[in-house]
Amino acid sequence: MVMTVRVIAPDKTVWDAPAEEVILPSTTGQLGILANHAPLLTALETGVMRVRSGKDWLSIALMGGFAEVENNELTVLVNGAIRGDTINLDQAKADYTNAKEQLAKTEQGDSRQAKFQATQAFRQARAKLQAAGGSVEL
Repeated sequence: MVMTVRVIAPDKTVWDAPAEEVILPSTTGQLGILANHAPLLTALETGVMRVRSGKDWLSIALMGGFAEVENNELTVLVNGAIRGDTINLDQAKADYTNAKEQLAKTEQGDSRQAKFQATQAFRQARAKLQAAGGSVEL
C-alpha cells in the first residue's frame, strides 16, 4: 500500500509523490510511517527524512518543521529542505567540517546566541552531509 507524501518548504515543494515508507527525524527520535498510519501531528528536528518509493530510498535533509499524517497522506512542512541527490558530497563534507570547528570555538566563552547559531549551523551541515550519503563521527 502507498500513501501520498508532500515535503513543502517556504520556497518550493521538494517532494510530492506516492511512497511506501517514510522515516522522519521527530523531536522524540526517528519515526516510521507506513500506509494506514493513525492520525499524527509531530514536530521535526533538523535531520534526514528517508522516503521509500518502490525499491529505492531517497534522503531529504530537513531544517526543522512539522509533519501531519491523516488519511494516507503525509504532509511535511519545513523551514528548508534539500534532496540528498542534489547535494554535492565534497562540499557537504567541507561545510560539516567548518561547522564542527565553529561549534568547538563557540564553546569557549561566547554568548548564548553565538552558541545557538553555531549549533544550528552544525545540525544543518550534518543533515546535508548525511542526506548526500556521507557519514559523520559520533
